[in-house]
Amino acid sequence: MARVVVVGAGIVGLSCAFHLAADGHEVTVLDPAPPGDKCSWGNAGAIAVTEVAPVAVPGLFRRVPGWLLDPLGPLALRPAHAPRMLPWLMALAAATRPGRVESAAAALAALLGRVYADLCPVLDAIGLAGDLHRAGALTVYRGLAALRADAGEWALKRRHGIVCEEISGAQARALEPALGPGIAAGVVTPAWSHVSDPKAIWAALLAALPARGVRIQAGRVADISTPGKARLESGTEVTFDTLVVAAGAWSAALARQAGDRVLLESERGYNVTLPNPGVTLGQEVIFAEQKFVATPLAIGLRIGGAAEFAGLVAPPNYARSRALARLGAGYLPGLSLDGGTEWMGQRPTTPDTLPVIGPARLRPDVFYAFGHGHLGLTLSATTGRLIADQIAGRTPALDMAPFSAARFN
Repeated sequence: MARVVVVGAGIVGLSCAFHLAADGHEVTVLDPAPPGDKCSWGNAGAIAVTEVAPVAVPGLFRRVPGWLLDPLGPLALRPAHAPRMLPWLMALAAATRPGRVESAAAALAALLGRVYADLCPVLDAIGLAGDLHRAGALTVYRGLAALRADAGEWALKRRHGIVCEEISGAQARALEPALGPGIAAGVVTPAWSHVSDPKAIWAALLAALPARGVRIQAGRVADISTPGKARLESGTEVTFDTLVVAAGAWSAALARQAGDRVLLESERGYNVTLPNPGVTLGQEVIFAEQKFVATPLAIGLRIGGAAEFAGLVAPPNYARSRALARLGAGYLPGLSLDGGTEWMGQRPTTPDTLPVIGPARLRPDVFYAFGHGHLGLTLSATTGRLIADQIAGRTPALDMAPFSAARFN
């Protein structure tokens, strides 16, 4: 069996380590701060198996100016970062072509179709099977015009076999009585799930790996340009037979050293978790017009969303978290905003919404597992399974070509 180094201790990297250890490999996980803050901690807790529609859809750019004009709206682009984003934005525009949208949706549907088969055994192995709540999700609309504007995306989901049931505003409020009277319509997606606490899943997986023979080592990888060797910032050299880049939004620089130009941006997401919200939800609720969600977690109600493009080093703008909380109060009249915990995470996002999963073009000793955007928790176990299959030489259960780094070159 091989000596495998996994770069990154987020939920995707740990899932890769879990499956690689199960195959008998000697696995080391390298991370600058293995127990430190991760994007895996603060996500919305969704297992979003219905999200086959890519972000880049026809008509996307007609909506962007209105979003950008709202300083605390669903999309923000810091001016200093805009020039660096031009290649990514050009690729995003190209990805809105109808043929590209259909092919991306088909690839996402194939990937998401495996989620429960891969995730449930992992949750069972770490003792958290009961933390998965298959309660569905409810998307709500304040205006019927917004529902009609989204009709193409709902039709796309239905073409891939996803149940999407349109209901009236009254029916939506009957499902979730905490909603206020301004709801005009809703869409129910029964296949959606959420977890009790995404950080608890990440922590349980991290704690379970050493007993499975996985070594967790602190260290920031600075260079992988030499085959079989990873040099840390400290100067330490770690040797490997195979290296898996699962460093989230920081992965593009390492991929470049392995010979791949990958278009990857940090799509910064914000949320606030309210420990005593004063309202109860039975499922995740998605607020369509403002592009945010509310998830009932074991630690409180988490209200999150928004997309901010500002690069990896700009300081957080927690006014966005507070704005999300106020938006939530507008939909949930009894919501208490006291004692909330604000958070920001760096979501690794590609312009076509597809993650990068598979071997480097020019380096047989390097594999990629990053770029999951909003679907990191959802696709973590499936990504780990697919990486383990490819490293072992097994034929993956689906066509991996759409997820290849070669698509950017």
